[in-house]
Amino acid sequence: MNNVYIPKDYKCPLTIYEMQRAIDFIKKVFPYRLSSELNLKRVSAPLFVDEASGLNDNLNGYERPVGFDVPAAGRDCQVVQSLAKWKRYALKRYDFYVGKGLYTDMNAIRRDEELDNLHSVYVDQWDWEKIITREERNLDYLKETVQKIVNAICDTWGQLKNEFPVLSTELSNEITYITTQELEDMYPDLEPKERETAFAKDHKTICLMKIGGALKSGKPHDGRAPDYDDWELNCDIIFWNELLQQAFEVSSMGIRVDEESLDRQLTIAGCDDRRNLPFHKALLNGELPLTIGGGIGQSRLCMLMIGTAHIGEVHASMWDDATREACEKAGIMLL
Repeated sequence: MNNVYIPKDYKCPLTIYEMQRAIDFIKKVFPYRLSSELNLKRVSAPLFVDEASGLNDNLNGYERPVGFDVPAAGRDCQVVQSLAKWKRYALKRYDFYVGKGLYTDMNAIRRDEELDNLHSVYVDQWDWEKIITREERNLDYLKETVQKIVNAICDTWGQLKNEFPVLSTELSNEITYITTQELEDMYPDLEPKERETAFAKDHKTICLMKIGGALKSGKPHDGRAPDYDDWELNCDIIFWNELLQQAFEVSSMGIRVDEESLDRQLTIAGCDDRRNLPFHKALLNGELPLTIGGGIGQSRLCMLMIGTAHIGEVHASMWDDATREACEKAGIMLL
């Protein structure tokens, strides 16, 4: 059985019909608020990419992308795991300029995902990317962008609460910023996710920065692919989830690698073979714009705002029999 947690005396706050209305409300209002805050335009995105392009996201390096051949095109394709690299190419191809960006609906399959209340093999995100100047590649600009995203989340929550007064989630747009090293120094005896939970419980809304590189312990806080975020300029946006009693990540984002940071991180990660892929060649040659970007979980945001215990209550996916039986026994309806 995969790891599922059933909160004591949990009952879904909405009927199944009201749930669909609330999900629809969030998915209409939040993209509007996000695009207004960050100056983004919606574009269409691929469900799969050419395997040889190097555009698919390798995530932590061990996840197996879902692949298939397209005989008519003579290509082997992969279902995207994220659009981190594709978005940067798109900004150049679609003639975006500094200060403007794009967002899109990203749907992915991550078949090696460990299943629990928050994780599913089906992934749905609002992926976004924005062109910036070299002078904006700094922590202050990162924090400014994080605040705008949190504002968009809290504004959407406020409107949702007006539509569905029964909902009881509380969200704060006051953000506490902390680096992964500061978090390790604070909780040296805890595992990374336990540190996040301990800190988020006290501070409610947190921005955890500098993810990917090794800490003083010799281990990174969490895995991060070496070829999209700059490990010194990235972060996760995390809220405290009172129902599940844990840190609840809604967004992974960051200022993207430039030529220097990509060169350094490929070497650190032992991924020098990627230098010959089209995307990496273009970036190392300075042919792609400097950007900031990230992904914001659609179902994660719906879970948080509505106050559901399991991600399967807000999107349809595949679950093991034991998880289904445990949820059914607790009155949790998995779509």
